[in-house]
Amino acid sequence: MPELPEVETVRRGLLPAMEGHVIERASVNRPDLRFPFPERMADRLTGARVLGLRRRSKYILGDLSTGETLLIHLGMSGRMLISGVTLGEFHYDHPAPAKHDHVVLDMEGGARVTFNDARRFGAMDLMVTADADTHWLLRDIGPEPLGNAFNENYLTARLARRNTPIKTALLDQKIVAGLGNIYVCEVLHRAGIDPRRKAGAIAANRVAGLVPIIRAVLSEAIEAGGSSLRDYRQADGELGYFQHNFRVYDREKASCPTEGCTGTVTRITQSGRSTFFCARCQR
Repeated sequence: MPELPEVETVRRGLLPAMEGHVIERASVNRPDLRFPFPERMADRLTGARVLGLRRRSKYILGDLSTGETLLIHLGMSGRMLISGVTLGEFHYDHPAPAKHDHVVLDMEGGARVTFNDARRFGAMDLMVTADADTHWLLRDIGPEPLGNAFNENYLTARLARRNTPIKTALLDQKIVAGLGNIYVCEVLHRAGIDPRRKAGAIAANRVAGLVPIIRAVLSEAIEAGGSSLRDYRQADGELGYFQHNFRVYDREKASCPTEGCTGTVTRITQSGRSTFFCARCQR
């Protein structure tokens, strides 16, 4: 499932095709994805101008001139495809309709944005913009890790006396928004913290030290995605899912990249998810 950097990369990629433009025609080709689509979704989108595209956690939010906001969640296999525009060095003509093209937005100026989702774990919804923060998918999400509300004092207080492993705590969207399995593994490796340690047993100064590391890891991943977006070597206009040079994630049995460490990357399972770390230098 895409994490915050991938979703932010998708949002930025959609900006030139969507922000400030009118949806001339919306086509909804099935009644639901993970959840049922809202009533008259195609009619409510058609003719609306996209005033802005923003991100909340792993959700893309498109504020519309109608006073509603379009919520997009990519799920596990959702893809946003852009056609009819020039991206980087390439022009993408409209492809033939595909089996899993569930929502298609034809924008003024000729661009087309297609939400393709083979496994149908994605979601789209419409909500009143003024009430967006209280939407049932958004209301319990914690602060954005790149925002001012996420700081050393906040994280130290939230993790104090928690008896769950630190990796599990950082994956809790009620504590911090947008972090997923990949980037939590990367953060804990940089911090030198064993992912199995109980969050409440870690010294406050080490917990506080996670904040700048989280911000650095996410910012670097977003920039890597942004660089790929500018180059745009993908042939089908797909946004997101760029390759990054991970230090430990999916590198089982590789040498630990920490300078001076002679350990290797280990994979264990925590709460049904793979955790990658170095047992020698992460304490």
